[in-house]
Amino acid sequence: MSADGARTVRAGRRTVRVHRADKVLFPGSGDAKEYTKGDLVDYYRSAAPLMLPHLRGRPLMLERHPDGIDGPRFMQKNTPENHPDWITRVELAKEGGTVCHTVCDDTATLVYLADQAAVTLHRWLSRVGRVDRPDRMVFDLDPAGDDFAAVREAARWLGELLDELKLPSALMTTGSRGLHVVVPVDGRHDFDEVRAFARDVADTLAEAHPDRLTTAARKKDRGERLYLDVGRNAYAQTAVAPLTVRALPGAPVATPMDWSQLDDPGLHARRWTIADAVEQVRGDPWAGLLSKARALGPARRRLDALRGA
Repeated sequence: MSADGARTVRAGRRTVRVHRADKVLFPGSGDAKEYTKGDLVDYYRSAAPLMLPHLRGRPLMLERHPDGIDGPRFMQKNTPENHPDWITRVELAKEGGTVCHTVCDDTATLVYLADQAAVTLHRWLSRVGRVDRPDRMVFDLDPAGDDFAAVREAARWLGELLDELKLPSALMTTGSRGLHVVVPVDGRHDFDEVRAFARDVADTLAEAHPDRLTTAARKKDRGERLYLDVGRNAYAQTAVAPLTVRALPGAPVATPMDWSQLDDPGLHARRWTIADAVEQVRGDPWAGLLSKARALGPARRRLDALRGA
């Protein structure tokens, strides 16, 4: 490391300069360890082989914390002009214009973004070339407080319903308060169709457990019930990427997990951090999921029959 705190990192075929690697991004407090920008870079470089399959070809929104997690937060969609020309970009339509999104296709890009204090990567649920056709459907299980028992309960109910609809699904801690349930879809349906289906699934579950679950968009209408959020299933909306770090004390990570781990008494939304998330995912808890994408037609017919009954 140079006198100014900079160092170079080998990332695939490229070498990336990391500036102020000793800058603290995650201050230590209580049981939470302190982590520097260098620690964030090292984590993302080690996570890259497991993380890139979930990032390649997907537009990103970057959550940047240049002064650490206690400083200002910047949600960045447009790729700055001073980013290296080897970083993939895609220009996509938005209301009244376009946005030039960053796309993370390689380890060097991941390391460069970490150097920019892009702590959390939020990804689209569709890919470049077919941005209007999602290949992921996401249910966000969002508790009213920090009640993880309610999250476990909702996850079990949702998993059982998706099994009944014959849709494969996977679990991921959000690194914040809840869980994401991810369903691979085959890209035949546009966002409106996918979101409408997700909404009907969530409504079916909430109607079966009205005292425990809700799909009410307004917080004041939810009370203490867990919110089944399907709002990420829309064009230009994003969800936290698997293995991304969250801007919270201790650097928790959004971590893929196996359904059997839902019974682990030590499980909570911030269970894994940059210290152990890679080890957790090396066991491939989502084994084969990406090859199990389904069309929603048969599931829609099963859901309609269920709701009609």
